[in-house]
Amino acid sequence: MDFPIRSQARLYPAQCVTFCLYVRVPPLSEWNFLKMQTDARPSATWPSVPKVHKRNRSTSLSDQQTAKKAHANHARLHLPQPIEPVYESQNGSVSQSEEKSSAVEINNSAAGDPQRFAVADLNFSWAEEEEKVVLAPYDYVASNSGKEFRTLILNAFNAWFRVPPESLTIICDVVRMLHTSSLLIDDIQDNSLLRRGRPVAHSIYGVAQTINTGNYVYFLAAKELNKLRNAASALEVFTAEMLNLHRGQGQELYWRDTLKCPTEDEYLKMVSNKTGGLFRMAVKLMQAESPAGPMAPVCDKLVQLLGLVYQIADDYKNLTAVEYTTSKGFCEDLTEGKFSFPVVHSIQSRPEDRRLYQILAQKTTEVEVKKYAVSYIESTGSLEYTKQVVRVLVQRARDELSRIDQGRERNQEMHALLGKMALE
Repeated sequence: MDFPIRSQARLYPAQCVTFCLYVRVPPLSEWNFLKMQTDARPSATWPSVPKVHKRNRSTSLSDQQTAKKAHANHARLHLPQPIEPVYESQNGSVSQSEEKSSAVEINNSAAGDPQRFAVADLNFSWAEEEEKVVLAPYDYVASNSGKEFRTLILNAFNAWFRVPPESLTIICDVVRMLHTSSLLIDDIQDNSLLRRGRPVAHSIYGVAQTINTGNYVYFLAAKELNKLRNAASALEVFTAEMLNLHRGQGQELYWRDTLKCPTEDEYLKMVSNKTGGLFRMAVKLMQAESPAGPMAPVCDKLVQLLGLVYQIADDYKNLTAVEYTTSKGFCEDLTEGKFSFPVVHSIQSRPEDRRLYQILAQKTTEVEVKKYAVSYIESTGSLEYTKQVVRVLVQRARDELSRIDQGRERNQEMHALLGKMALE
């Protein structure tokens, strides 16, 4: 029940303001609970409330304000108050306020003497736990390894080069590190959602951390090359092909972001830099470590063909293969707005039709829209054309392989690899 206490005060000569103060009196059902609360607060006492006369016009404004505060305090003391949390410490229980005070004292004592830096050891070391933090996005992707196709290619080339096992292991590790770290950056640049059937690294670790990790691993890979016998030439190869990789990636991003469709030759040049660059780097590193030295076979043309076949076949599978839907998402190249090889041919076959441009510009995730785009690409004969181009390039690679093998077909691993790359 609430009882009003009324009083009046003359604020201005021609105006009276009536104040109405309410004091809440707890009902009987709450009295025992409230009494326990006040009993738990031994320092709390019942304040004396100044008496306010009901109709005394001479009461001053300050007296009324004092009465208002007193009644408010009176009511507050009868309401449940929050209990200050108590935490356990080594010396017993301490309150939150005491703990905060203690923390401030500790911090002040640690930072209170600037002279400690005059003698402190400032030669910091890099701990294993810190390394794990920086490498977390890389380890996340590396733990879900793909087909290791590049390792198969290196093993096939090693049938000619006979690189010592320790050197071959280093080269394979470097190629794997560069490929995996480039995926971290690619997924950010392409706004991808899935990588090998799992959420992309930057959706878990954030864009900034993932970029830093990708760049960090590039330099770790370069550091590994110092373990090779011909480290100086290895670093030259590394630098040249890393430049080519970024040139190719830059071209592809430019076409996508400006909605400029390249010609087929421009596209193949981009692939030669972006995809072929890592193949060339690996083979050149193997040549430098080969005991055969200058007598090792020259494989530049074969490496170039393998890079082109690999990427064009990948473009075809992205639009048609079920396993790509599981690992990357349905027709992810269309969502990225990518001018892949089938898309380039389809646009150039009907340059007056802007429908594919419009779909790529939207970067759509709608399945029905992407299905329509695939049917349009198929209607222009671009999917069949892509298969034929891959078939021609695979045969050209086989011819180059026979030349290197001098017609004796000694490298059966390479023949088997080309059979897997063909689109049948």
